[in-house]
Amino acid sequence: MKSDFLVIGSGIAGLSFAIHAAKYGTVTVLTKGQALESNTAWAQGGISAVLDESLRASGDNYDKHVADTLDAGAGLCNEEAVRTIVESGMDTIEDLIAAGVEFDHAHDDESQFALGKEGGHSKRRILHCKDTTGLEIAKALITTAEKHPNIQILEHHFAIDLLTTAKLGIATEDRAVGAYVLNEKTGKVKKFRSDRVLLCTGGSGKVYLYTTNPDSSTGDGLAMAWRAGATIANMEFAQFHPTCFYNPSATGAKARSFLVSEAVRGEGAILINEKGDDFTLKHDARGSLAPRDIVARAIDHEIKKTGAACVYLDVTHKPKGFMQERFPHIYNTLMSFGHDCEKDPIPVVPAAHYQCGGVATNVDGRTTIRGLYAVGEVACTGLHGANRLASNSLLEGNVVARRALVDILKTFPLDKKALTEIPIPDWETGNVTPPDEQVLISHNWDEIRRLMWDYVSIVRTDNRLNRAARRLRNLRKEVREFYWGNTVNSDILELRNLVATGMLIVDCATRRKESRGIHFTLDYPNRNEAYLSDTELRRF
Repeated sequence: MKSDFLVIGSGIAGLSFAIHAAKYGTVTVLTKGQALESNTAWAQGGISAVLDESLRASGDNYDKHVADTLDAGAGLCNEEAVRTIVESGMDTIEDLIAAGVEFDHAHDDESQFALGKEGGHSKRRILHCKDTTGLEIAKALITTAEKHPNIQILEHHFAIDLLTTAKLGIATEDRAVGAYVLNEKTGKVKKFRSDRVLLCTGGSGKVYLYTTNPDSSTGDGLAMAWRAGATIANMEFAQFHPTCFYNPSATGAKARSFLVSEAVRGEGAILINEKGDDFTLKHDARGSLAPRDIVARAIDHEIKKTGAACVYLDVTHKPKGFMQERFPHIYNTLMSFGHDCEKDPIPVVPAAHYQCGGVATNVDGRTTIRGLYAVGEVACTGLHGANRLASNSLLEGNVVARRALVDILKTFPLDKKALTEIPIPDWETGNVTPPDEQVLISHNWDEIRRLMWDYVSIVRTDNRLNRAARRLRNLRKEVREFYWGNTVNSDILELRNLVATGMLIVDCATRRKESRGIHFTLDYPNRNEAYLSDTELRRF
């Protein structure tokens, strides 16, 4: 199957790119589940942007947004990339409004957006759609994309591996030329051919036992890019969201991974311990509104010090009806679990949330493999550095997607002769037998996630990292046997990508002998300027 553009992933980055690229050629969008099953759709908080002066918060400007981002990034942000993305904020908002997104407006002035504030931001600059911003953006973009005759969205199509000229043994520059893709409904593997491939597969939160991410976040794009030979950077910086709902009696994936948005703290919620004390002030003067790495470590410290199962997010001091009006999704979801947050503080714990590292790219999404671009959470542009500033991710996904299209059209123009006659062999499956070891596959899945949580989460040590590395190496061998010895299915493919992602996180964390941003190790508790650079890995 051929198309001018091949997009793998259906979040804000992939769909925004597809909508703009469809003006120039045919676009195939692949998603391994349903189109709405993306990290974008799960984003509650909002999208940060410095708006035109008539629409912005008083006193805000580009320099302040840049400064807040650099401060959160703990010295590892690429300042040029930060400024480029921040200064495209208004264009991004206009783009999303044109696609049908209806951001909230102020009650007292309908000409003004209702701007929120989150941890690390010095000004109110977060646009939102109540507390389902990502879902509203995803729905609007999917609706727009589905109407375009040049866009084909294929659900339940799982990209297995990238096709490159090097892997195909072609004596030419290494180029991305497509992907092998599993049709999950038929079980057949197809060859998708394109000279312009965009990875927008999101993050890897499911590598950890506790995460706010959807089940689809298994590091697929990252693992594919790694196997193809692309440079990977800064995977030690796995961001943990401080406030995931804690309810051990609740069942189901949604109950285990329900995020209580940082925007709730931006509107005045306070983190407290069992005694009702605001313990965060002992760690940072900004208290509950400090950057996420600081707040997550403060909670981790409090839980370990007191032996408590969780801490609490207190909004009971807000007027009655406030949560129902401002955060209806959060309020109603908590009520469905039998918890009224307007009467009782919300029990919360940290959970894996965002992948700040990823496939190394420039601010145009260009990777180290020609023709392969990566945008959104799967990529590492230099915007986030050692710790993502809240709500910068949706902004980055939209801005870099637009820039990637401009770069692709310049570098690989559609009127130029393409590599159309490349012979692509059928996908190799090894000695295929029916999967009779599903229990072992499930066991390995659980073991990977638990060891990553126990040894490679909020607080690390060299000893823990070394233990994780040894076990992951053994698991990788077992997974390779499953992959080559069983009929291919999504469980095996996700397990393969999960163990690869875990190894990349551990390898990067082992190389950074300091504490910086999200990466905190008891063996090296301070920053060391000798490590003021990206941690890069490449498979040869």
